[in-house]
Amino acid sequence: MQKILTIVGARPQFIKASALSRAFQQLGVPEVLVHTGQHFDANMAEIFFREMEIPWPAYNLGIHSLPHGAMTGRMTEAIEQVLLTEKPSAVVVYGDTNSTLAGALAAVKLHIPVAHVEAGLRSFNLRMPEEINRILTDRISSFLFCPSANAVKNLKEEGFDHFPARVAFFGDVMFDVALHYSQIAVRKSKILAQHQLGGSPFLLATLHRQENTDDPARLSALLEALNSLAATYRIVLPLHPRTRKIIESAGPKLKFEPLEPVGYFDMVELLKNCSFVLTDSGGLQKEAFFFGKNCLVARDETEWTELTELGYNFLVGADKNRILSKSEEISQLNRPFTAKPFGDGDAALKIAAFLKQQLF
Repeated sequence: MQKILTIVGARPQFIKASALSRAFQQLGVPEVLVHTGQHFDANMAEIFFREMEIPWPAYNLGIHSLPHGAMTGRMTEAIEQVLLTEKPSAVVVYGDTNSTLAGALAAVKLHIPVAHVEAGLRSFNLRMPEEINRILTDRISSFLFCPSANAVKNLKEEGFDHFPARVAFFGDVMFDVALHYSQIAVRKSKILAQHQLGGSPFLLATLHRQENTDDPARLSALLEALNSLAATYRIVLPLHPRTRKIIESAGPKLKFEPLEPVGYFDMVELLKNCSFVLTDSGGLQKEAFFFGKNCLVARDETEWTELTELGYNFLVGADKNRILSKSEEISQLNRPFTAKPFGDGDAALKIAAFLKQQLF
């Protein structure tokens, strides 16, 4: 039987896969979902499968907490066995994790076409494992679904016009997801009431990248900036336990109380109601735009260059003074969020229809 096999391993990949899974169901395309186990937490089964209407994985490989090479190698081996059993028409991978690269490697060595969703993104920083994963995955994929025109441009400049691959821009599936779950989040999330966030302006911040959390100077500068902003805004900073532990042992004393990690619906409601965002997350930079919020990017480069070019997002690195000055600048902005660099919110259906036409 003809079918699509989808590889996911990280929380954001489950969210992206939810949009394409709905589209496959709508078009009658059978899909087998494989969870590598790269990221897992106790809330995943409850939130990401039941509440978010994501199909339960047919396979859970349980591979996690290993160095990059060992993790990618074991995933490749395990995925290969699944592919030999399932014999899919194509393999869909998302983004830039070790699961992404492992799925692409296993498939291409068995001559199974690979469809890469979020192809063409580049930070141009090869010190990032994600950059290596996305470059290699693009090169061995048969179908490259770019989330923006800039991503298409990146592939063109790398010579993909001369490679045996189909490059297409149908939009960003994360925009589809944001539109779909926005109204559901209003019903599901209680976070605004729980933390009494309805009345005063608040800044939503996240910090998780090792380049920030494991560098004492960068982490200190970022936290000092948040402490300064706490005089004007309530600071909402959901913290991973690892980051909280680092801050408690090495960071400056905080002038605000961080939150425990939050689920996707809670994050959507925080995004919709915050004044602006400060983050080092790749996905949150873009989701801020989806919900009409400016974003300070606590990194030295970004994959989402269209948002900085359009003047919605601002690269601030870990520079306290730049963060404070750009925060003041943002408070004076009144730029409408009318640009559509990521399509019209129907990318998943277009991708699913394209794959069905090409493969079935």
